[in-house]
Amino acid sequence: MSIKWKRLGEHALFLSPSIILTAALGIYPLLWMLRYMFYDYAGYGDALFVGLDNFRRLMRDALFWESVGNTFVYAGGKLLLTLPLSLLLAVILNGKLRGGKLLRGIYFMPTIISTAVISVVFYTIFNSYNGMVNTVLMKLHLVSQPIDWLGPKHAMLTVILVAVWGAVGNYMLLFLAGLQSIPQDLYESAAMDGANAGRRFWSITLPMLAPVAQLVIMLAIIASLKGYESIMLITEGGPIGKTEVMYLYLYKLLFPVSTGSPVEQQLGYGSAVGFATAVIVGAITGLYFLLSRKMNKLY
Repeated sequence: MSIKWKRLGEHALFLSPSIILTAALGIYPLLWMLRYMFYDYAGYGDALFVGLDNFRRLMRDALFWESVGNTFVYAGGKLLLTLPLSLLLAVILNGKLRGGKLLRGIYFMPTIISTAVISVVFYTIFNSYNGMVNTVLMKLHLVSQPIDWLGPKHAMLTVILVAVWGAVGNYMLLFLAGLQSIPQDLYESAAMDGANAGRRFWSITLPMLAPVAQLVIMLAIIASLKGYESIMLITEGGPIGKTEVMYLYLYKLLFPVSTGSPVEQQLGYGSAVGFATAVIVGAITGLYFLLSRKMNKLY
């Protein structure tokens, strides 16, 4: 056996666990979904071929389209708060700050904590009756009565704040890595030319950070559109569907275990919903990718 084929066999051996897991947990479920979205199938018994009926039902499904709108509100709110805050923290921690390494670890800690634990803690904190937030606000006389943070008016804001708390540390670390790759000579030269801190930030930091920022924004968009775990544990999509997002609606169709789920599984229709959801997320991500490439050509 030649050295070339021997190395090829070694590479295939090292890659085989990833290939097997990808095929078993990624490709096969995708092919399964593509098949059953044309069937009326509840997960047991015979699957009845219905053609495009699932997609016709999808077009008339007011709950699904409401979840699409809620997803855009949730993702938009999360992005508008998370990205600037992450960049601000990265800039602050990139300086010579006492205890900076400790603060980095503290801010990154929510990223590695279980979503279930985070959700239970924040459900207790935002509890309308004896939650910590209402207790503090009332003791400071900022409100005269408890705020229903999990009610129809404030539930979306609450789940957005929880999502921001959990995501800031992750993107902060990516921004920090980008900041540390910028040569310090550029800042020193600009300072010698009389540029103040604000000018150096706009003229050096932001342009040099652009490649990292593009990656971070793309990851944040995908994560925001696909996020549902903390919402499921805090509000279950309620009240009255105010926090029902696309992937939570899909989860309820495929795994009806919560109180807000259908009585029985709808794997056929759920597959159609999953396909439509993937198309929406893919289209938005692709649109951002095209826009970012055009911006690179312009600048």
